[in-house]
Amino acid sequence: MKERLSLVFALCMFMTAMQAQQKDSYLQRAEETFGLVWNKYRVPQHGLFAEYYPNSYKPDLTYFQDEGHRAKEVSYLWPMSGVFSSVNILMELDSNAYKPYLDSMVIAVEQYLDTTRIPYGYQAYPSKFETVDRYYDDNGLVGIDYIDSYTITGNASYLAKAQEVMTFIESGWSKDYGGGVPWLEGVRDQKPACSNGKATVLALKIYQASGEEKYLQYALKSYDWMMATLRDEALDIIWNALLIPDGTVRGRTTTEVQQHAYTYNTGTMIQSAVRLYNVTGQLKYLEDARALAEGSYAYYFSYTADGIPYVKDIPWFTLVLFRGYQELYEIDRDPKYVNAVIERADWAWEYARDQEGLPCPDWTGRKDEHKTPKWLLDTSCMVELYARIAQIKE
Repeated sequence: MKERLSLVFALCMFMTAMQAQQKDSYLQRAEETFGLVWNKYRVPQHGLFAEYYPNSYKPDLTYFQDEGHRAKEVSYLWPMSGVFSSVNILMELDSNAYKPYLDSMVIAVEQYLDTTRIPYGYQAYPSKFETVDRYYDDNGLVGIDYIDSYTITGNASYLAKAQEVMTFIESGWSKDYGGGVPWLEGVRDQKPACSNGKATVLALKIYQASGEEKYLQYALKSYDWMMATLRDEALDIIWNALLIPDGTVRGRTTTEVQQHAYTYNTGTMIQSAVRLYNVTGQLKYLEDARALAEGSYAYYFSYTADGIPYVKDIPWFTLVLFRGYQELYEIDRDPKYVNAVIERADWAWEYARDQEGLPCPDWTGRKDEHKTPKWLLDTSCMVELYARIAQIKE
């Protein structure tokens, strides 16, 4: 009996040591990649970051409402927010080491704040250079970064900033077509999952931090609208947007669901469902999260003919799905979904980095991307992903 207990104890000690080693390995990856972000993308004279490395690469950018946007001296808000998110997750693992970086990121993101339009909101490019459009999904990202910073530090000014962002997003809500907010301020040709999913997550996080009922009520109505309007009940994934007639889109006289499948839209709803379950205790939300996790797993993850694991989306979108998987894992302790992403992230580390250590956007390594310029968001999101894996291994 004593020998058996000794064996069990030895096995437990071995497993603990292995988990600690794995955690340290993933944290090392996160910190190494973060060093590359800071050293290669940072534009120190502005305290901001370049859209691409090298910064001399200025391609046309395709993630705006209209055409004609090229990379400029510093990055647009969306890629920059990926750096902010990566600092937050590193703060959770080592607050002393990364507090100066958090301070720098707050200074950086505030350069995008536009106070010339009411309510205040964050525009797509730093306001000191020019006045440009304000996107609701961009603002959702900023709000999430701020509320996460508040949760880590307790700094009340970060909570106030997140609430200010929520005020901006709420100003875009309209009751037509059942509810929801559009993508771009002042343009009502669509109500996308990216804007509304992030707003739902943000509202829930603010509610959990502040206890103010109005944020829970917003989250509930936004969640219900998303699930009723954009969920595919057969596939259990979230489609991209509700397209609505606005008088400018030729041939569109009725609403239609844009059936483009992106991982992050399902990811935000898994996160929202898990948090609603935690807040309300209602099992239906946990069941929603489980169904969406299984649906996205079946839809997005596969292997090539020669056995290489891949995911049908870009790195940052997959990271947002992983956030949802991680929060579901914290309840169910079923590693199936997080392991699907971890397997692909491990492959990417081994086979899809260039000569300088920067991650390639194609995680399989099948494309020759070793000498191509690297997008800020593709790099910064890997910092967060590896740091989140370290949290799971811990």
